[in-house]
Amino acid sequence: MLAERRLVAVRQGPNDAWSVPADLLTVGEGDAGRVLASLRGTLIQLGDAGLTDVECVIWLFSEDAELGERPIDALRSGRTHAVRRAAQPLAF
Repeated sequence: MLAERRLVAVRQGPNDAWSVPADLLTVGEGDAGRVLASLRGTLIQLGDAGLTDVECVIWLFSEDAELGERPIDALRSGRTHAVRRAAQPLAF
């Protein structure tokens, strides 16, 4: 999943262990623990813009003025197109 950019993980903690932020997974009956469907395209776009995995996570979890919320929150609420529009300037 990491190699296919379906998911992103970063090293953290005192033992430098790989960690996947919980917000990248779904919650709810039947589909709990699945990767957000909109994440892959967004990660590919961010990678194409030159962001590393760590930078992708930082961007996803930082407030964005254009979105009025964190990009991950917008993805979780179904605002995929708005998130990808907000990511476009990163490529320049």
